[in-house]
Amino acid sequence: MRIARAEVIPYSLPFSNLYVTSRGRLDRREMVLLRIENADGVEGWGEGVPLSLRGGTDLTTVVGELNEWADAPGLLKHTKLSAPARCAIEIAVADLTARELDLPLWNSIGAPGVNPVTCNATLVSGTPLEVAADAGRWAADGFGTFKLKVGGGDDAAQISAVREALGSEAKIRIDANGVWDHDTALEKLAAMAGDVIEMAEQPVSTLEEMARLRGRTEIRLVADESVSSPADVDRAERLGSCDLITLKLSKIGKFPPKVEWQTPTYLSSALDGPVGIAAAAHAAQLRALQPRGSDGLQVAQGLATQRLFASTVASTECELRGDQLHVPPGPGLGIEIDRDALDHHRI
Repeated sequence: MRIARAEVIPYSLPFSNLYVTSRGRLDRREMVLLRIENADGVEGWGEGVPLSLRGGTDLTTVVGELNEWADAPGLLKHTKLSAPARCAIEIAVADLTARELDLPLWNSIGAPGVNPVTCNATLVSGTPLEVAADAGRWAADGFGTFKLKVGGGDDAAQISAVREALGSEAKIRIDANGVWDHDTALEKLAAMAGDVIEMAEQPVSTLEEMARLRGRTEIRLVADESVSSPADVDRAERLGSCDLITLKLSKIGKFPPKVEWQTPTYLSSALDGPVGIAAAAHAAQLRALQPRGSDGLQVAQGLATQRLFASTVASTECELRGDQLHVPPGPGLGIEIDRDALDHHRI
């Protein structure tokens, strides 16, 4: 594969409703697409999502890094760039490579087959009644696992309202994005225990705090923001910090993810656009990213966030049918970008 041309396209997508978490509020999500092309005109698409809301690299920096790389694609070592920029490059290269081979991306990265990806619903913070109503809408569309963003309100009341609305069969997980200290997390998790929480993503900010907390709660703990490299995983396993790990492609800057550790691992969206979601859906076909819960069923992946957006830049993208995410047919990612829509959403 030889890259003849590259184009960097920053854009944003509006949310259908204000996206509210313990880290802040967003009315739109800013992202950047990378389009590469070989001498025959075959395209590959990649996407990077800045994580500045969580203290990571901002959009301006990611765009600048990708523009520098695009001036001489393949010559500048992308390993020195930020994780979102590396992510965009590696997805685009993988997409182009698979398209040149006329293979779907899941096949070219070594997955044994392709199946729909079971996903969780993502519930933003709000009043207990608002969150319960939101959960009901997702449930009516076929979702059975629900992730609630906590740390910004009356968490226990929100969880109880959701449990009452959904019944005992629904799986409820929470995500605090690391805003609690140890004592607050312990108190909050104890208050939620009666509502049967499937797992808690990043209740505290560090792996050391999580290891201490894990020994004092029966709720399974998941590392997210505190794990972005194999070295972080090694430390998490050495400390006994978590029961599971969730990866975001733009957080780790690696595609496909190389999961060479013992802790069960699943994927989450960083509020990606259609290219990032498609890349994650293809990666989710790898057996190492299909952990099972205590009930023996596969853990739902956090990849249904395209439902949160009011529009898209793709004419063909992953399709959600109930809680099942289907990768599009065709070579590479299977994504087709609507250039008019992309021009409309350019930044």
